[in-house]
Amino acid sequence: MEKQSKIPMIYGYAVCLVTVITVIISVASFVNAVIDLGDPLYAERDYNKTPSLASFDNYKMDIYSSSDKENAFTPDDTTLRAMYEAAKTDKIHSVKHRANRTMIVNGLLIILCVVFFIFHWRWMRKLSKSGA
Repeated sequence: MEKQSKIPMIYGYAVCLVTVITVIISVASFVNAVIDLGDPLYAERDYNKTPSLASFDNYKMDIYSSSDKENAFTPDDTTLRAMYEAAKTDKIHSVKHRANRTMIVNGLLIILCVVFFIFHWRWMRKLSKSGA
């Protein structure tokens, strides 16, 4: 009889532990998304593949240095400026979308975990009071 009463307690405490760990991980991810949303140009840059979008001059230098000198098409400044603006806009929209998605998913996960934790914690207190 005693083993049967311990199984629900172990389950309840395990759920509470899992929800606390999930909330900690979700809060960290949520904070990272908020930081990325604050400055999307500097979020998640792949230094090996993409030119810098910090300024037009940096972008221009990266484009010129990555091209093959003999067979390369060298665009004029107007075309380069349009390419820079398009790449910058794409980067901003992409990071904002990813950050908003992360904040929504992790926010819902945090709320769900808080509800599970409160429900199981109250249930565990009732179990311990009735078992005593």
